[in-house]
Amino acid sequence: MNILILGSGGREYSIGLSIYNEKKHNLFFMPGNGATEDLGENINIKDYKKLALWAKENNIDLTIVGPETPLVDGVVDIFKEEDLTIFGPSKAAAKLEGSKAYMKNILKKYNIPTAAFIETSSEKEAHEFIDTMNEPIVVKADGLCAGKGVIIAQTKDEAKNAATQMLNGDSFGDAGTNVVIEEFLDGYELSIFAICDGENYKILPAAQDHKRVGDNDTGPNTGGMGAYAPTPLVDDEIYKKVEQRVIKPTLEGMKKENAPFEGVLFIGVMVVKGEPIILEYNVRFGDPECEILMPLLQTPVSELFYKGATKDLDSLDIKIKDEFAVGVVMASENYPYSSSEPAEIIVDKIVDEEIANNTHISFAGVTKEDGKLMATGGRVLVCVGFGQTIKQARDRAYALCGQVHFAGKKCRTDIAYQALK
Repeated sequence: MNILILGSGGREYSIGLSIYNEKKHNLFFMPGNGATEDLGENINIKDYKKLALWAKENNIDLTIVGPETPLVDGVVDIFKEEDLTIFGPSKAAAKLEGSKAYMKNILKKYNIPTAAFIETSSEKEAHEFIDTMNEPIVVKADGLCAGKGVIIAQTKDEAKNAATQMLNGDSFGDAGTNVVIEEFLDGYELSIFAICDGENYKILPAAQDHKRVGDNDTGPNTGGMGAYAPTPLVDDEIYKKVEQRVIKPTLEGMKKENAPFEGVLFIGVMVVKGEPIILEYNVRFGDPECEILMPLLQTPVSELFYKGATKDLDSLDIKIKDEFAVGVVMASENYPYSSSEPAEIIVDKIVDEEIANNTHISFAGVTKEDGKLMATGGRVLVCVGFGQTIKQARDRAYALCGQVHFAGKKCRTDIAYQALK
């Protein structure tokens, strides 16, 4: 097949790498990054209508959308109007991520377990609701904020201040002119991904992401500093509850809303006393969770996405490798506070066969200059390790980190600590 992947991060690179390893497809990336051109061809057509016409002219058999912004902007609808096969939700279904208020109201309407909340554009209403709550309190901007529009306020005054700044447009611009305020749930957080075709779904192994920039979950939230899967914090009982109480009613509900859900349903779950409570939905893979889940699939990745895009998931017998994966994000010096100076990336020749055979790099914020790979983004790359245990996978991932060099590189040293306590 000719396959087009939209996006430029580690998530899109990892999808591309898995398909590249199948050795039977031609890959194109829009816009891709400095390393995706080693897997296929980078193209630069930002206008979705023009891109759809390019896809038609170039006989693209399948388009896979990585990031949330094109989905919320309606790229899937534009491609479908041209009778192109594309994997991802429609603009209407992508509102599950595009608007936190819409998502919370869907959860409430279809009796899907979630934290008590209010959504409002009124400062007075927000403050009054905050006065009724116990601390800490969660304040969320309604729109897309690249995973950063959530404040966990330790006091009522802090929560009121956060709500006021969002509603004034000071914190997140237009994304914050409507806010969701909800109770804080005390438990452990998981990422569960369901590949959906509107009717059917396949659940991938649960992963755990590490959002904070520093060890022991300190410092500000980031797009994610590392992840591991499958997590032993999920048993068959929790998977069953998520399936029955969350995925099935969501797919049924979205059909009733005339927005059948096709694509990746990313379920942010908080497990409180053994009960899964839904924190949020996203409508695409998490990053860095995607980097560890793609290589764990024994089923060809191209087949999973193609069947998802052609409403044929029911015919797919999904197989997962019997091993663990740990991904460690290597970020640039000033991440997540500000941009950093570009720096050349040097990867040592790996002579240890165990490391060579059980690790790889997924590249994200990189460009190519004169044939040299340069670190130019916040999250530069992900070192991924595999093993029969989480510890073995983690040790291999960190061994690979030691082989990668660029000025100002930084990473957390405790990825997967929850599972290794």
